[in-house]
Amino acid sequence: QVQLVESGGGLVQAGGSLRLSCLASGLDSSAASAILSSGWYRQAPGKRRELVATVSGGATTNYADSVKGRFTISRDNGKNALYLEMNNLKPEDTAVYYCHVRHLYYTLTNDYWGQGTQVTVSS
Repeated sequence: QVQLVESGGGLVQAGGSLRLSCLASGLDSSAASAILSSGWYRQAPGKRRELVATVSGGATTNYADSVKGRFTISRDNGKNALYLEMNNLKPEDTAVYYCHVRHLYYTLTNDYWGQGTQVTVSS
């Protein structure tokens, strides 16, 4: 069973920093499988879930315009871990942050989500 577990959320003042972590377990890592992409998404109350940052299997990163220059996504393949370093946080960054993995096993693609971690930025 695949599990993605996020951690690192919390309450921080505007201008502060947080580092989110996502640990994945249960993903097949054989030659028949691959992680197509990993990423962080967020959902604020009353709003749709939106992309924050992604990293492809080839290590290409992509960021939402609102976080460029402030957030950095990284991964540690050996630890099956994904990170999001968030600096200069703003109140509008307040949301539940979700880890996402798109995984390929032979010809089957699956999307996996974590349970989310709350980030609250006070002004």
